[in-house]
Amino acid sequence: MSRFNQRGARPSATSPVRTTGEHTTTHEGGTGHLRDARSELFLLAVSNFVGVDTFYEKGGRRDERYTHLVQRLAVEDPAWAAGLLTWLRGEAHMRTAALVGAAEFTAARLRHQAPGHSRQVIDSVLQRADEPGEFLAHWTAHHGRALPKPVKRGLADAVRRLYTERALLRYDTDSKGYRFGDVLNLVHPAPAPDKPWQGALFKHSIDRRMNRGDDIPEQLTTLRARARLMAVPVADRRALLRGADAPAVLRAAGMTWEALAGWLQGPLDAAAWEAVIPSMGLMALCRNLRNFDRAGVGDEVAETVVRKIADPEQVARSRMFPFRFWAAHRHALSLRWGHALDRALNASLAHVPALDGRTLILVDRSPSMFPGLPYSTPHTSDIPLAEQAAVFGAALATRAAAPTLVEFGMRSRTVDVPKGGSVLRLIDAFGRIDGTDVPSAVRRHYAGHSRVVIVTDEQTRPGWLPSNCGSHGGMAETEIDDLVPKNVPVYMWNMAGYKEGAMPSGTRGRHTFGGLTDQAFGAIPLLESGRDATWPWETRA
Repeated sequence: MSRFNQRGARPSATSPVRTTGEHTTTHEGGTGHLRDARSELFLLAVSNFVGVDTFYEKGGRRDERYTHLVQRLAVEDPAWAAGLLTWLRGEAHMRTAALVGAAEFTAARLRHQAPGHSRQVIDSVLQRADEPGEFLAHWTAHHGRALPKPVKRGLADAVRRLYTERALLRYDTDSKGYRFGDVLNLVHPAPAPDKPWQGALFKHSIDRRMNRGDDIPEQLTTLRARARLMAVPVADRRALLRGADAPAVLRAAGMTWEALAGWLQGPLDAAAWEAVIPSMGLMALCRNLRNFDRAGVGDEVAETVVRKIADPEQVARSRMFPFRFWAAHRHALSLRWGHALDRALNASLAHVPALDGRTLILVDRSPSMFPGLPYSTPHTSDIPLAEQAAVFGAALATRAAAPTLVEFGMRSRTVDVPKGGSVLRLIDAFGRIDGTDVPSAVRRHYAGHSRVVIVTDEQTRPGWLPSNCGSHGGMAETEIDDLVPKNVPVYMWNMAGYKEGAMPSGTRGRHTFGGLTDQAFGAIPLLESGRDATWPWETRA
């Protein structure tokens, strides 16, 4: 009888997040699995909003663990750590963790007198014009006021890319500890050769910081347009916004919706929103749908907003997390945005594959998933991990050929997945369940599925099975790994980046992913075709 060459046999493939074989316990007392340093750092980095407490880990302790891992790998494996940090700020859209990581990477290499990498890493993680100042604030607070050459050069490279007139108007405010002029005085960047106006901008930024920037150079046309707009008497400003050329006037002056509210010295009415909406980016539009409804923005302008939100190219350029579209849907007052947000959410989940066979999808809805991570909006709100998990679980279920979608805590229940249904509507069907027991959910719902996907923070209680021995009333502890046949892949989606994992990972059909975007879903068909998965910034063979 053939033992290996059987129908349905899967080729063995490996994935990069790997456990070491060492055991610990999860925060809820289940068997935990420790990961190697690269794997631990990766999972922490892609979920670490610096300074934010999670259910089981205070922000300060979490930040210390992150700093220690970055500094260790900056010396032991600098090329890998540099790749992680560059990818973290780019495809993974993690701003503060990447910035802090670059600073600690550089500090560790300077301490060990290790040349190379630091300048390039600093430059790569600074992707917005306020970030050189943010980096300097972190560096001086943790490493002193002296700026080593790699820091100065990395900052200078970024400044040449990022500093523009519009950036100056948006980010160079009195609330900042390091203004544009401060950064320029500290790193002394030469203007970019292909930007003839940048020398004038650098000089004006320094003059502005010293309160002597009243005379704006002629080549800085956006700044001059803003100055003309600011000179309009307050009493005449709302009338200006009712003119047909108001959108063009605001755009020429680099006026954001936040700046417009200050300029008007009062709330934005429908005319104000309709004038500034053509200049707004996708993220700003999604954050303000509720405000558009409250102000009574007309249907014609609303249609332009809807078209922009539903445009897949706009979604891709915005680099918004998928759950931000769910947040916009949750806070909107009107139904007129619903279909566009559903399309935008689907576009942001373009990497979620349509899986064949039967797929068991388990979504954690326990209390530890609900404290959440901040969703940065002007409103006081947040999108907890549970809702982020629901977004990914629902997206996977709506695309799978034969899904079994389950929400679980200590108890579990199946969630109906209608054919052709909306991801946004499916997320609405989830509830909240006390406790965390992943093994019990697997044991109850696994029934010969082709694969199992678990979206969770991994902090599970022990799973118990009846036994003739043991000290728990005839019950013996069991693990996820024991409940699913070894030839059936299990994919653990780690949402919180805790140190302790709930199952082995990296080989034998057991794989762990992480992050708040859809990128890692692409590894599932790759692994099932027998190809090894690599770190997301590395080229797959």
